[in-house]
Amino acid sequence: MKKWWIVGGVVVVVVLAVLVGPWVYGKFIAEDDAPAASVSTEGAQAATGSVDGQWVVTTGSGANETAAGYTVSEILNGARVTVVGTTGQVSGAVSISERKMTAAEVVVQVADIATDNSRRDNQFRGNVMDAAAFPTATFTLDAPVDLASLPTDGTPATVRATGALTLKGQSRPVSVDVKVLHSGDTLIASGSVPVTWSDYGLTPPSLGFVTVDGNGTVDFLVSLTRA
Repeated sequence: MKKWWIVGGVVVVVVLAVLVGPWVYGKFIAEDDAPAASVSTEGAQAATGSVDGQWVVTTGSGANETAAGYTVSEILNGARVTVVGTTGQVSGAVSISERKMTAAEVVVQVADIATDNSRRDNQFRGNVMDAAAFPTATFTLDAPVDLASLPTDGTPATVRATGALTLKGQSRPVSVDVKVLHSGDTLIASGSVPVTWSDYGLTPPSLGFVTVDGNGTVDFLVSLTRA
């Protein structure tokens, strides 16, 4: 009889591990990443000079440090978590004339985008993005953006930008709400572009222990100074 109690106890433990394990992981272990960076007004100053001119992406500083990457939701070991991958390896330029943004390009080095998990990053850089063959992701503006409403008192405004997003060599038209701040002699802009990965020929991983959603966002925060 004692032997059957032992066997029964083992079975109960196994069943509980299978049924309750994912709940325990999601409740006490899995954590969402910090959200993608957005324009911060901390320490913002009144604008210095006109917004017109040529601007280039710089590293920025503090909460407005330049960064770009992606946000996705995935089920990891039975728990839903939000993953944010990011890099500071971003370049680009903006042209503004008569308070209209007439040209803009942002270039992101894909192989430098990282999360807190090296196995996830290896999948992203290899099987998903093929960063060796397609080392950059880009956004290129294709229609002027009116900046006439951009405040000069150190507060931000939101404008709508349309352009082309290129991932893994595939370009698609996109529209994005961009938060813009003119602080001192610096321009800071951030936004998140909604993306369906299959539109760009990307296949989100589904490896048993992890399944990534088919939708997410491409995120950016760029600080710019005069060229």
